[in-house]
Parts: sequence; structure tokens; C-alpha cells
Amino acid sequence: MLDSPLDGRQLTNIGTFRAYIEAYLHNHKDIHQKGLDFLVRQLEPGPTGVPIEVYAFTKTTEWAKYEQIQADIFDHLLASIGVFDLRVFQEPTGMDFAAAFRGQRE
Repeated sequence: MLDSPLDGRQLTNIGTFRAYIEAYLHNHKDIHQKGLDFLVRQLEPGPTGVPIEVYAFTKTTEWAKYEQIQADIFDHLLASIGVFDLRVFQEPTGMDFAAAFRGQRE
């Protein structure tokens, strides 16, 4: 029995998303499952959020196929991140500021 609820492992949305990424990649047909390193981890939080690092190997070394597999994986992860009540951070650009100021003048 724990003395405090904080003494045990805490379930967070980012931890759940990290576990989802691991499960997703462990079931992905194009990712090596044995014999090569496989890692999904949170990096140090910073002013732009908490980065997640994915380290895995594809079954192919053909560059075009590798790039397509990587793009498909990240498309899936970016599309699913909202299910975990998380958001992707993107640095604003000059276009973002111009659009914001245009909206204020109207």
C-alpha cells in the first residue's frame, strides 16, 4: 500500500501517447522488431514543450522507401496526437503574425 497517491507511477497523457507510439511501431510491418535498437522516449522539457524521440529501424535501406515509411508513421502520429489531448507546437512565422494583424484591422 502506498503512503500517498504520488508515491506510485502516475498516468499522464504524454506517457500514454509514448506507450501508444511504442505499441504502434511494434505492430508496424516495416519496422525491425528484433536485433536492432528500438526506443521511444521523452526528452527534457523546454520552452516549446516536451519533445518525443523515436529511434527505430526500417526493414529497408532503400532511401525512397525509408522516407515514405517515416512520413507515413509521422502522419499517423500527428493525426492521432489530439486523441491524447496533446498538441504539436510550431514556431510562429512572419506569415502567422501578418495574418493575425490582418484579422485585427478588419
